[in-house]
Amino acid sequence: MVELEAQHLNSIFHALGDATRRQMLRALSSGQRTVSELAEPFDISLAAASKHIKVLEGAGLIRREVRWRTHVCHLEPGPLASAHDWLSFYEGFWTQHLDILDGLLREEKASASPSGKGPPKKGKRK
Repeated sequence: MVELEAQHLNSIFHALGDATRRQMLRALSSGQRTVSELAEPFDISLAAASKHIKVLEGAGLIRREVRWRTHVCHLEPGPLASAHDWLSFYEGFWTQHLDILDGLLREEKASASPSGKGPPKKGKRK
């Protein structure tokens, strides 16, 4: 089960690792698009666009529906939620560590000299 989940996340992050595929997903977030419509903003062939779409399909990020000769793509947000859940752990990790750093900086500022010039400088004494 854990290995299957890891493989699924690998395919999601692989799909998200390409800027063209991320832009295609963004376009699909506002509604269905044909392969031609997804390829249009890029300087790529329909065959290249289809390869990108196959990667997104393989990761479960989109669903392709064939209507006669037209292929229509739809966003499947579920796998994005899985990726978000995985990343949320690290969001908590960094939030905790940055909160600690913030606390230390506030303590340092509070212990600074009352003149507001910061902590006393080390070096020569007069």
